[in-house]
Amino acid sequence: MERSRGVLFGIGAYLIWGAFPLYWPLLEPAGAFEILAHRLIWSLVVMTVLVIVLRRATQFVALTRSPRQLGLLTLAAVTITCNWAGYIWGVTHGRVVEASLGYFINPLVTMLLGVLVLRERMRPLQWAAVGVAGVAVAVLTIDYGRVPWIAVLLAFSFGTYGLAKRLAGAGAFESLALETAIMAPLALVFVLGLALRGQSHFGTEGPGHAALMMSSGVVTAVPLILFGAAAVRVPMVTLGLLQYLAPILQFALGVFHFHEAMSTGRWIGFGIVWLALAAFTADSIRARRVSSA
Repeated sequence: MERSRGVLFGIGAYLIWGAFPLYWPLLEPAGAFEILAHRLIWSLVVMTVLVIVLRRATQFVALTRSPRQLGLLTLAAVTITCNWAGYIWGVTHGRVVEASLGYFINPLVTMLLGVLVLRERMRPLQWAAVGVAGVAVAVLTIDYGRVPWIAVLLAFSFGTYGLAKRLAGAGAFESLALETAIMAPLALVFVLGLALRGQSHFGTEGPGHAALMMSSGVVTAVPLILFGAAAVRVPMVTLGLLQYLAPILQFALGVFHFHEAMSTGRWIGFGIVWLALAAFTADSIRARRVSSA
């Protein structure tokens, strides 16, 4: 029963993340960086409330008093801000498909960072999956006529974020509250600067638009809560499989809803990525069964 609920929580989290391309354009005509600033500000408001309601204030204060954790979470704050900026910019500039690529290759980047930073060992098939993903990026670079930098930024920023969070070893709620607290003052300065120059869109596009901007904090928090509920109820292998729901939905939205161009070269590139992920997933499942035997 608990595992079934966990699967449903995980599906809910990844479906929300996968549907993000439908949400961020609703905040236009605000630009990507104004949207990002409001996401940081309102996320801090929501996370502060959650920390208080869930009685995690003591743990939050403890993070601020630990130089090691504070440093790692500052790195996490910077990298997740870069990730959010790149994703919002990509979605609002017609690059939903490229953004989905970033989250398709993220598991492989995360694994590679584990080898380079944590000195973890990869099995031969895992190395092969990383190599195949590299070929896919090369194919897509040739097709695009440029490096798919949105995808690369999203994959490496989120991979670094996950690594920093793992090393910090902090709770999900208080750590995200601290990360947004670190970045929100800069976001507030940016928003105030826009207002002083008469370039702010908050409150100038009607109450509905303002409410949507404010809802970015809730939109950020809800899938995190669902993910946290899933993580304690289902095996990591199951959670790892569920994570592909988000980029699959993003890719489908990019192709079928936003009608982004998909040349033959791009289909080949994405096909190679999916081949690498299939090999990676099969190897992970096999290793899990062996270790459980």
